[in-house]
Amino acid sequence: SSGINAEYGGPKQTLGKTVDNVVISVPMPKEVTGCSMTASVGTYTFDPTSKQLRWDIGKIQPLKVPTMRGTCTIIAGAQSRAAHPTIHVDFKISQLAVSGLKVNRLDMFNESYKPFKGVKYITKAGNFQVRT
Repeated sequence: SSGINAEYGGPKQTLGKTVDNVVISVPMPKEVTGCSMTASVGTYTFDPTSKQLRWDIGKIQPLKVPTMRGTCTIIAGAQSRAAHPTIHVDFKISQLAVSGLKVNRLDMFNESYKPFKGVKYITKAGNFQVRT
């Protein structure tokens, strides 16, 4: 039996912004033949060829911690060994620059139209890994 909790720091860490498009990918050992999981939020898939468990959470609600629990079956006769997979996490936070960089002024020259005054910030996970 195994479980995953996808807790995040809450509104204080994200400055009240919503965490969107959350996907957690867990590479399973080669002995795993299937997974039967129950997710409190989102959906999961297990690819028996690539041995990847993928949990599509979507949007994280601040007061509802996503959890997933279940069991994985292994090849008959295979030794159960301790696994410490690297968990890949992808997400997006709109209107937030975690670096703290802000654009105070932007000058444009030789443009015939009047640009919209505003800056669109976005934070994406890129290649974020959690090592267990």
